[in-house]
Amino acid sequence: MRRMPQMAHVDLLVDAATMDDAAVYRVRDDLAIVATIDVFTPIVDDPYDFGAIAAANALSDVYAMAATPLFALNLAGFPRDTLSLDVLAEIQRGGADTVLEAGAVVAGGHSVDDPVPKYGMAVVGAAHPDALITNAGARPGDLLVLTKPIGTGVISTALKHDAAPPEALDAAVASMRTLNRAAADAASRFGAHAMTDVTGYGLLGHLREMMQASGCSATVFADQVPVFPGVRDLIAADEVPGGTERNLAALDGQVEWAAELPIAERLLLADAQTSGGLLIAIPPEDEHALREALAGAGVTAAATVGRVVARREAPLEVSLSRLEPDIATR
Repeated sequence: MRRMPQMAHVDLLVDAATMDDAAVYRVRDDLAIVATIDVFTPIVDDPYDFGAIAAANALSDVYAMAATPLFALNLAGFPRDTLSLDVLAEIQRGGADTVLEAGAVVAGGHSVDDPVPKYGMAVVGAAHPDALITNAGARPGDLLVLTKPIGTGVISTALKHDAAPPEALDAAVASMRTLNRAAADAASRFGAHAMTDVTGYGLLGHLREMMQASGCSATVFADQVPVFPGVRDLIAADEVPGGTERNLAALDGQVEWAAELPIAERLLLADAQTSGGLLIAIPPEDEHALREALAGAGVTAAATVGRVVARREAPLEVSLSRLEPDIATR
């Protein structure tokens, strides 16, 4: 993406420059089109679950902009000579059911013969230009609310080695299949300043992008971040994906780490997620109402995990909540 030719147009409201979740193009003063695309290889064994997760992951980029999904296009790579096309049908059925749950439709798509299965979607949504929430609006003093636990990268890696505990896998699959629609709606209603979804770059990677786009820095309280069950034991067993290790390496020089934070916790905060939660920068006076609305909508894992601060040399600091009791008691 960083090597992609940059383009400018008066109606191109959001492009790749800020590493935001989706592109936004204004078609009228009261209407903007929001577009995104995401494709990846299977992270679970069940084809239907894979399709549902891939669709929820793609839709999440639209929700992260506070937009409403309209339609999706399937994108599939499939080894037609070695796998039954019934498998592809199940993948697409999972994707279609999830898009329907979002109130949108699958309008078509494209497939290629590929030795490695891949599936994803291009999603188009709509929003009023003035109602968009990007990753560039965070302000010093905002609190950071995360709406899903982290650890899906570790769990999916363990699954490949038949090492994922059933309770951890079940929790991760249920979370990855869950749409971020309710979380995005609550963020819009309670005046979120900035928002992004937590996916392949991990919690700290996507927060770093938000801070760079917003011209701010942030403190994350490691002990307040929700984590799927069993993930720390899996990290101790070295079930760590290569993408997570690359994410942590990419944070070198970008994070001031608490001295007592072990490497396992640092890997966890950099874990590459699939269909993760929304990370919401919310004014402190609205954080309690947002958390109540999230809980009322069934987003029970939401937690306040940090704070936005004025820009400093390191974009991120990772600390512990005991240093700020008002966070620890939330």
